[in-house]
Amino acid sequence: MRLQIRHTTVFRYAELINEAYTEMRLRPLETAGQRCYRFSLTTEPRGEVMSYLDRYGNQVHHFDTLQSHQQVVVTASSDVETPSSFRPEFQELPPLDRYDFLAPTDYAPGNGRIGEFARGHLVADDPLRTARGLMDAIYRRLVYDPEATDVKTRAPEVLEIGRGVCQDFAHLMLAATRCLGIPARYVSGYLYSPQIVNERKEAGIAIPANAASHAWVDVYLENHGWLSLDPTHNCEQTAEYVRVATGRDYADVPPTRGIYKGSAREELEVRVEVRAVN
Repeated sequence: MRLQIRHTTVFRYAELINEAYTEMRLRPLETAGQRCYRFSLTTEPRGEVMSYLDRYGNQVHHFDTLQSHQQVVVTASSDVETPSSFRPEFQELPPLDRYDFLAPTDYAPGNGRIGEFARGHLVADDPLRTARGLMDAIYRRLVYDPEATDVKTRAPEVLEIGRGVCQDFAHLMLAATRCLGIPARYVSGYLYSPQIVNERKEAGIAIPANAASHAWVDVYLENHGWLSLDPTHNCEQTAEYVRVATGRDYADVPPTRGIYKGSAREELEVRVEVRAVN
């Protein structure tokens, strides 16, 4: 599927600030059949944009805004072709990656209740059925509710309240699979889903402007490799998914991160548009 993405981020400040440094993880990955034919990132005020690859192979664009300002607008545009399904070549998981993707994190700790939940869906000697069973269980247990959580919500809280958004579904699945010794990583990206958006509108669920932004999970299975699962929609990755970054949890892959000089309060506005093209 050929998809075009426009991701606009607006940083607003109550008063003048200066010396702002910003990082953005917005360029789609080149992996497992996915191809990014065009990517551009522009800033207003204009400035030089540089980039580097992080520990997990994600491209990070970064820039400084040194002059005094009250607003920065960042526009990222992508033209991507996605495969019908996620089928990477089988590769042994390196020891450092195995450690990273099994270790508990702040967002996805392996506390007692999560361990009990995970063990309740363990299929002995069958990690594939276990992973799919956990995906199904999380999908059925949690209610999609953008008002219930925020960007700082952790997996134990999600399990307790039973509500959340895609980030919360993903963190709970990360914590549960790791409790059972199945390596798992967080995936951030986009989902082209006009049907899902319409269904949520009809159900009276508030749809944010960045609804096309999405998060899901890869699990690593011995003798199989990576399998990409979306607990929010109870399905495997399809052509409608665009992979942007992977890491241990959301903290490794935020779309934006930065610091600035000044005491002004910051407001963030995000608008994401994804459309299919012939």
